[in-house]
Amino acid sequence: MTITVLLADDQAMIRHGLRLILEDQPDITVVGEAADGVEAITMARRLRPDVCLVDIRMPGLDGIAVTRALAGPSVTDPMRVVVVTTFDLDEYVYGALRGGAAGFVLKDAGPALLIEAVRAAHNGEALVSPSVTLRLLNHLNATGAAPRGRAAQTPQLSGRALEVVRAIARGRTNQEIAAELFITLSTVKSHLSGIQTKLGVRNRTEIAVWAWENRVVDRT
Repeated sequence: MTITVLLADDQAMIRHGLRLILEDQPDITVVGEAADGVEAITMARRLRPDVCLVDIRMPGLDGIAVTRALAGPSVTDPMRVVVVTTFDLDEYVYGALRGGAAGFVLKDAGPALLIEAVRAAHNGEALVSPSVTLRLLNHLNATGAAPRGRAAQTPQLSGRALEVVRAIARGRTNQEIAAELFITLSTVKSHLSGIQTKLGVRNRTEIAVWAWENRVVDRT
């Protein structure tokens, strides 16, 4: 199965570099390139790629606005968006993840992580650059930030479900969670379905945001 990808970045050289990295993989094909946010939304809705790689700073509409338009809570048929950017400011990270992004990857993280993020998004999983995850955890633990929005109501989760939540917030894949907790892959998926229902969220990225906001994740 080939994973189709749309690239959205205002710098042609960056788009070219991303295309070379991704199309070097036998299972990934770039089906389009957009130079601004408006064009990205138009092309994404027309081409319906499996994954959209979106930069934060673009003319017209920025990456967060694009993410909300393609994957936000009000979108009937949301797409999978991974934000790829040089800027790892907290406001960008939270804006992207709350907007429905299936990942947040820094451009200097290297080709391997970029490719992994595309495949994770395609599989319905989420990947956030480890350095970003660690900084967010440290920030929330240091400030004692109060939960906001839906996080203000803490549902009753079993001990095993909380272990799955913590693993997701640390960026683990389903396979890694299964190995760490000594459970089957189907059991992990069953836990995920139950967790999403109890938290009222749509995907594992929103589970991770809930975990960070409620400070249920340790630094390990």
